[in-house]
Parts: sequence; structure tokens; C-alpha cells
Amino acid sequence: MNNKEFIAELSAKNDLPVKDTQKLARDVVDAMGDIFQEGEPLSIVNFGTFELKKRLERIVVNPATKQRMLVPPKLTLNFKPSSTWKEIIKNKGGE
Repeated sequence: MNNKEFIAELSAKNDLPVKDTQKLARDVVDAMGDIFQEGEPLSIVNFGTFELKKRLERIVVNPATKQRMLVPPKLTLNFKPSSTWKEIIKNKGGE
């Protein structure tokens, strides 16, 4: 599903104009970005938790050239689904 389809579905479910739904979605994403910029985790009830984690500096080896390279530390955004969504996904996998 792409962004346009997602907005159209949200608009239909909430009986809102597409333009208002686009603005609402944009505002939600902007607010999430602000929270991540502050380094704070974001928990959404019955959905999951978004959290910034720091990956440490490490050494990797290029298998083709056997050359060792240093990978600098970086921040990554992780998502941990709620137990409700874990169950839904687990049960979908059996179909």
C-alpha cells in the first residue's frame, strides 16, 4: 500500500476529506520526527514502541577483498510491536 492509498483508506474510514486526512497524517509524522529528534521513545497503545538505539562502532571485512573497514557508530530507529500485534502477525503466518 502506498501513501496515496493509505490516505484514501483513512479518509473513507473516518468520513473526512482527503485534504484534511493528508494534513493530519503529515502532522502525526512531523510530531513523531520531533520526538525522535529529542531521542525520546514513542509508545502507541495497542500498536508498539518506536525507540532510537545507538549501534556501536565495529570492524567489518569485505568478503571479496578481505579488506577490514571501520564502521562508525550510528543511531537507528527500532520498532517493537505490541503483544496484540505480535499475536495477529503470528496467527496470519499460519494461513
